[in-house]
Amino acid sequence: MTDTAIPTDVESAVLEACRRAKLASRALATATRSAKDAALLVMADALVAQAPRIVAANAVDLERGRAADMSPGLLDRLELTEQRVADIAEALRFLATLPDPVGEVRRGSTLPNGLRLVQKATPMGVVGMIYEARPNVTVDAAGLALKSGNAAVLRGGSAAASSNEVIVAVLQEALEQAGLPRDAVQSIDAYGREGARVLMNARGLVDVLVPRGGRDLIQAVVRDSTVPAIETGEGNCHVFLDASAPVERSVEIVMNSKTQRVGVCNAVETLLVHREAAERVLPAVLAALSGAGVTLHADASASALAGEHDRVVSATDEDWATEYLSLDLAVKVVDSLDEAIAHIQRYSTGHTEAIVTESLAAAEEFVSRIDTAAVLVNASTRFTDGAQFGLGAEIGISTQKLHARGPMGLAELTTTKWIVYGDGHVRD
Repeated sequence: MTDTAIPTDVESAVLEACRRAKLASRALATATRSAKDAALLVMADALVAQAPRIVAANAVDLERGRAADMSPGLLDRLELTEQRVADIAEALRFLATLPDPVGEVRRGSTLPNGLRLVQKATPMGVVGMIYEARPNVTVDAAGLALKSGNAAVLRGGSAAASSNEVIVAVLQEALEQAGLPRDAVQSIDAYGREGARVLMNARGLVDVLVPRGGRDLIQAVVRDSTVPAIETGEGNCHVFLDASAPVERSVEIVMNSKTQRVGVCNAVETLLVHREAAERVLPAVLAALSGAGVTLHADASASALAGEHDRVVSATDEDWATEYLSLDLAVKVVDSLDEAIAHIQRYSTGHTEAIVTESLAAAEEFVSRIDTAAVLVNASTRFTDGAQFGLGAEIGISTQKLHARGPMGLAELTTTKWIVYGDGHVRD
């Protein structure tokens, strides 16, 4: 996103879309739960009914991605099958079963002077999203925004342009059918990078902006946007096998964390192993990884325990800071829990860190000292996910500390307002 001039027609078109979204958000802010839930169900049914049309459009995106040598991980994120469309629709149905966050009382009290105070959850207004090669995010964002009383303006990127065009059209038709404004979900993909820049600077029309994608995209939005932005997504995640880590559990957790789906932000990128466990645990773990096609970027100690596997290369300092999003894994043997924590503190992006241990004391120390959005004990990093956390879906995984952290669901798409009830009160 370079500082090139924005064509006036693009600027006008994107700002007009944001204005329409602002008007739609005012209608959604007072919509009843039953109206919003009914719309979610109509949207889900429409996606399933139009799945062949969506998959056909997605095939165009996939063909274009392969021609551009898109990585296997990104192609996996991009791909939609009829089953994936059905799964996305099911997430909307699950959202409809969740409590409505709007109007939830966060706290309240009566002051000594008789004033009654209530702090309630209220919609953000207009939520903007800029993301890459993730057509499922289009649906997740639309559903979460609707349920939380917000309108969504989406920039899904050129890689998924054909898929998103059809998905947004299907969702808009469903909204109209359900009696809600179609402008509650809009795409500005047609306006390219210039349109994204306008969205980033539509302060006053867009209330919050959520980037979701690679490091360059996220940092560009966080750095250049005048709309308040929530930093999300980049995941240099670690699994630490403590001195007491059992072999079978270590293999299962590391394999799931790395290979269950590689092109996602909660996949593990660095494996740390306590030296006291290395000879006992590491050969089995590395054999399983190598057998699954994982290239091991190993330090000298780990390489010595890797056997004759041909997928072992010497780790460099750059490997410890790399989010591979591929079948690659950095591996390091450390002398202590303290060294593992120090390594994570240096290289973590604040997303997800995990420990495998049978020591309660080690687990508690790891949890208390690791500063990240999610810490897992004896579980795969792949669980850091809105759906897995019971949120229905996520609009992103925040790696910052204000105002949301971790998987962002309905509650994170609301703000609050104070309501003060008096009886002719005046301040002395």
